[in-house]
Amino acid sequence: MVSFNHVVLAGNLTRDPELKYLPSGTAVCEFALAINRKWKGQNGEQKEEVSFLDCQAWGRTAEVIAEHVKKGNPLLVSGYLKQERWDDQSGNHRSRVKVNVERMQFLGQKKDSGASAAPEAPAAAPEDETPF
Repeated sequence: MVSFNHVVLAGNLTRDPELKYLPSGTAVCEFALAINRKWKGQNGEQKEEVSFLDCQAWGRTAEVIAEHVKKGNPLLVSGYLKQERWDDQSGNHRSRVKVNVERMQFLGQKKDSGASAAPEAPAAAPEDETPF
């Protein structure tokens, strides 16, 4: 059986990243990206839809995201989709899909009141966690 699970996305953060540490000391960062899709309809009218995707990063990648981006900033991520399943309090089966971020790249900051430069990347990142 052939399978391939890889996703590359660019969008803007919908909220400030939330950085937490597991009891083991591993960093985990959760955030969401808003990703716009534009196209022309059959009548030539411009259309747009927005998807909001939950993302999760681990280790040094998680720390870098939490340190350098905030709500509204653009970010490019690559990783894989992971489905979570659980039963709610009523016993209903629930699920959601998250993007598990393996790599990221700063795209610069959203311009507001004159701010323009992209955040500086950390001095050095581990070889297995470097941006694209």
